[in-house]
Amino acid sequence: MQRTKQNHAWRVFRLLLIFFCIGLSLQFTSCGKKQAENTVFSVDDLSGKKIGVQLGTTGDTLVSDYETDGSNTTVERFNKGNDAIQALKQGKIDAVVIDAQPAQSFVAANSDLMILPEEFANEDYAIAIAKGNSSLTSSINDALNTLKANGTLDAILNNYIGENIGQTPYTSPENVNRSNGTLVMATNAYFQPYEYYENGTIVGIDVDVATAICDTLGMTLKVEDMEFDSIITAVSSGKADVGIAGMTVTPERQKNIDFSDSYTTSQQVIVVRNNDAVSGGTSLSEKFKTDFLTDNRYQFILTGLKNTLIIAACAALIGIVIGFLVAVVRSSHDKTGNLKILNAICTVYLTIIRGTPSMVQLLIIYYIIFGSMNISKLLVAILAFGINSGAYVAEIFRSGIMSIDNGQFEAARSLGLTYRQTMLSVILPQAFKNVLPALANEFIVLLKETSISGYIGLTDLTRGGDIIRSITYDAFLPLLGVAFIYLVLVVILSALVKKLERRLRSNERN
Repeated sequence: MQRTKQNHAWRVFRLLLIFFCIGLSLQFTSCGKKQAENTVFSVDDLSGKKIGVQLGTTGDTLVSDYETDGSNTTVERFNKGNDAIQALKQGKIDAVVIDAQPAQSFVAANSDLMILPEEFANEDYAIAIAKGNSSLTSSINDALNTLKANGTLDAILNNYIGENIGQTPYTSPENVNRSNGTLVMATNAYFQPYEYYENGTIVGIDVDVATAICDTLGMTLKVEDMEFDSIITAVSSGKADVGIAGMTVTPERQKNIDFSDSYTTSQQVIVVRNNDAVSGGTSLSEKFKTDFLTDNRYQFILTGLKNTLIIAACAALIGIVIGFLVAVVRSSHDKTGNLKILNAICTVYLTIIRGTPSMVQLLIIYYIIFGSMNISKLLVAILAFGINSGAYVAEIFRSGIMSIDNGQFEAARSLGLTYRQTMLSVILPQAFKNVLPALANEFIVLLKETSISGYIGLTDLTRGGDIIRSITYDAFLPLLGVAFIYLVLVVILSALVKKLERRLRSNERN
């Protein structure tokens, strides 16, 4: 028996080692390839090319016209500007259209990229506020006018942009009366220098501007990090009071949201590969240190792992409870024809949940069902995945109940047991034993499904890796590290499932 355990552990170790070596070889293979040649040197060269943009940004709106002008231009839309930049570096696209200041940060960290001298477009940045909230709009405009008049706004901008970077950091005045409540700011912290992570905290121009506004209005600032295309939805639904993320005022956005006065201007520029760049490699140890050890960035992974395990465990319990109740109703109706109304409700539930993607369900629960409620994102994720899992667990339980021979049901009834007693004492114990392995496999699937929690701004394991990628511009180790952790968790759970199955078979023989 001991030898069997050792052999199994060795097989698991070899699997993980092979996985890591494959990723490592792919990284070195890609490093050895010659960088794709740049073919975009001006705005006129964009026609017929593959253009990368961040989904929902001004750049996305501006380049959309290229898709319909008959030039065979392809627009690739990414959730983060960092992802578009990585695709550009890998030769998957020809250019990225993005805001000037983030573009400068990208180029500063990637010597193989450059910004074309020709501007693509000019734009004004403003603060997004829910429609009809005229009092907050007026208060923020008054605060912005004050900050402009006393030079605070210029000092904040100059601290991040220009020749005096880092020389005029904003600090809140002492003894500020913050009795006017909390201002919740929705942002997308992958947009340096406007908002980005530094030492585990979201900082940048927009955060300092929001802090200064709160100091002026006597409020406390709370920053919520989420996907860029979710910011307007969060503000409109009341999940956030304002959206500040280098957001441009456009007629399309004004249909759904109000804007404050402009607080700064920027330009859309084109980022391309630099044909004259000298390629240089970075050792794996240096990458590991930069990605995980510098500024304790591994904390993002640990925080995400903790949230992932909490969501998966709690959602599994909710799913078991819901699934058990639904399965009992459905199987009882199949056997006796009773509980018609409850069965109809359960059927509708199963149809909707099993027929729609879990990501859509998560967004509906967060932005619509709990749209006006200030509820924990962790709790929302637990409920969403628990409800989703319940639909699949219900069918697992139901199949287990229906697999029990009807002769046992009839024998129990002939002995004088009621239907309820028969189900509790005879049918369900056997059914539960039969479906235990399937339930364990459902938990494995649920664990991996939690990787979409980042769409509501919750830091799960996958999003923890995304944050590191946004800081270091390195996709290899953060993604491989996240995949490795998921693999370890799944291998451990799979081993437990196999052990459980062997024990059940052993009990049956005994």
